[in-house]
Amino acid sequence: MARDRSPIMKRCRTLELAPQTLGINKKSKRNPKKSRRKESEYGRQMKAKQKTKFVYGVMEKQFRGTFARAAKMPGKSGENLMKLLELRLDNVVYRLGFASTRAHARQLVNHGHFDVNGQRTSIPSMTVAPGDEISVRENSRSLQPFQDLPNVIVPDWLSADPGNLKGSVMRVPERHEIDVDVEETLIVELYSR
Repeated sequence: MARDRSPIMKRCRTLELAPQTLGINKKSKRNPKKSRRKESEYGRQMKAKQKTKFVYGVMEKQFRGTFARAAKMPGKSGENLMKLLELRLDNVVYRLGFASTRAHARQLVNHGHFDVNGQRTSIPSMTVAPGDEISVRENSRSLQPFQDLPNVIVPDWLSADPGNLKGSVMRVPERHEIDVDVEETLIVELYSR
């Protein structure tokens, strides 16, 4: 499995992204150097795509496949892309507050600590649907990551029961409920070249 091992703070500076959006509470001690060159349209499109891939922890091949699925769905391709990325199992685990970052959520799912509708699941890229229930497995409940869960604000499209270590997807999120600051129209323009 391919993984992006590039320095997180350096990528955040390059993509003009606050590290807090990734769940990292650090501040960069370096001042970002402003380029004297004007950014091209292609550069803006590429930066939007890279920012989205970086936030959700998705590599290029998987991102391209997700975009192809979003383009086939009815409605706007950019909004569909953001909805599909938001409905990934690792992202839903992060949004429910079972993990501190998306990367941590991905690792917990990979190690098989979660059930989806009573079935053990170890695929972080699995797309969950409205009505699906995500719960921590019985054997995993005593592990340290699930003992002291962080207090998070759960979005309206999810319902969480932190006492029983469960959560469920109520509905598909709307675009205004997704807090990732990216212009998805630039991604659509990039892939439609």
